[in-house]
Amino acid sequence: MSETNIKGLDANVLGRFDSIIMAIAGSAPAYSIAASTATLVAAVGLAGPAALLWCGIPMFGIVWAFAYLGRTQANAGASYAWVGRSLHPFFGYIAGWALVVSATLFMVAGSLPAGSVTLGLFHASWANNVGLVTIVGSVWFLMMATMVMIGVRVTARVQWIMSSIEIAILLLFAVLASIHAAEHPVVAFSWSWWGFSHFHNAAGFAAGGLVAAFYYWGWDVSANLNEETKNSRKIPGLGGLWGVVVIFILFQVFTVVTNVSLPSKVISANNADVLAVLGQAVWPGIGGKLLAIAVMFSTIATLETSLIQVTRSLFAMGRDSTLPQALGRVHHAWRTPWIASIVVGLVSLVLFVLSNFVGSISTVMTDAINAIGLQIAIYYGLAGLSVVVAYRSLVLKSWKNAVFIGIWPLLGAVFMFWLLVQVVGSLNAVSVGVGLGTMAIGLIPLFIYWAKGSPYFRQPYLVNVEQILDVPDMDFNQRALGDQ
Repeated sequence: MSETNIKGLDANVLGRFDSIIMAIAGSAPAYSIAASTATLVAAVGLAGPAALLWCGIPMFGIVWAFAYLGRTQANAGASYAWVGRSLHPFFGYIAGWALVVSATLFMVAGSLPAGSVTLGLFHASWANNVGLVTIVGSVWFLMMATMVMIGVRVTARVQWIMSSIEIAILLLFAVLASIHAAEHPVVAFSWSWWGFSHFHNAAGFAAGGLVAAFYYWGWDVSANLNEETKNSRKIPGLGGLWGVVVIFILFQVFTVVTNVSLPSKVISANNADVLAVLGQAVWPGIGGKLLAIAVMFSTIATLETSLIQVTRSLFAMGRDSTLPQALGRVHHAWRTPWIASIVVGLVSLVLFVLSNFVGSISTVMTDAINAIGLQIAIYYGLAGLSVVVAYRSLVLKSWKNAVFIGIWPLLGAVFMFWLLVQVVGSLNAVSVGVGLGTMAIGLIPLFIYWAKGSPYFRQPYLVNVEQILDVPDMDFNQRALGDQ
């Protein structure tokens, strides 16, 4: 194969709706509900809607942070580049590495349900066969890795197909499940599910918040695709915003109807795919199959977006010589970081196969979700803090700036760091070891390439946005919902 040396991603390929679809696919609503509901219920019981609400509010602060940071620079590394310039290159590298390891871990965790749900469509017992799950999950993973490597145009088309089917099925069942829950409640609906009464203490709330963060995580793939998106400083931010609006509504609806329709024992007994059980209860016979199809497409779609995030992040880091420069090379025809794609694919596939010898599918999933949650808190928190620092001279110029560039992102950052501190002591050794241990591994290349004199580590930091961007007005928050 031949390739260009450093630059050359396929620019101006994705449009406004592509960016929204990517953000929704990145968060994988069907997969998140199916695979994480049991973990959420185990953490907070009936307070799942509250955990998703009170984590969702600061999460929107992080969404605004990405939107405003994206206006300063189009860079496939996203938070890696923005945090490095706004705070310090050390923190930028940590943000980039956190995304790389979290997305890599997710590809291990995501391949499990991809194989399990696919097999379950044909025979229920096959879904728990570790060997078969490994084979089928590996096949799906390799197919998505191939799609990502051969071009973002192909990737976008595949995402439209899979995500459209997923969202259509979810919307149908949002209506059907709501009607069923009203007519056949197993548990009486209560407005207290959005309050704090079901949380026994701060640690319990933090445990639910960490799982909720995993639910939302992934929408920022639109930011990592900014170099390949039209109007690259604006549309990716809007895509992330609208994507989170959609998934927030879906998460709330399905968490409530699950609370009403399924006993906690049933939820815990079907921790791999709660949605299929809900579908069977709502529409016996075909309901479970349809929602299983939605979960399958959702899982496969988010494997693809995770591959995009990690390969674009590695591409940016390779381009900046904070990791091997080969990772920053782009294939001359596909215009994708093909070496990064191959490296990530091989590493993820090996980890996926090895994970099946560690324990049961449910154990691997729970540990992976918790470990990823720690890493999400790190790089989202750094992004939320960065936008306040970068726009510090503009934050107090209007109440809109104060809210959307200052208070809300800062709330998101504080919440993420609070989650990190609160849950570390309560998680098991595997979750903490994987979550923070893989972060610690990143310090090795950091110090190596810093010592080698990578220009990234010598760049100006604590940069004020007025030094790099002419911003005649800062009413983006109003225009975001109206002029696109």
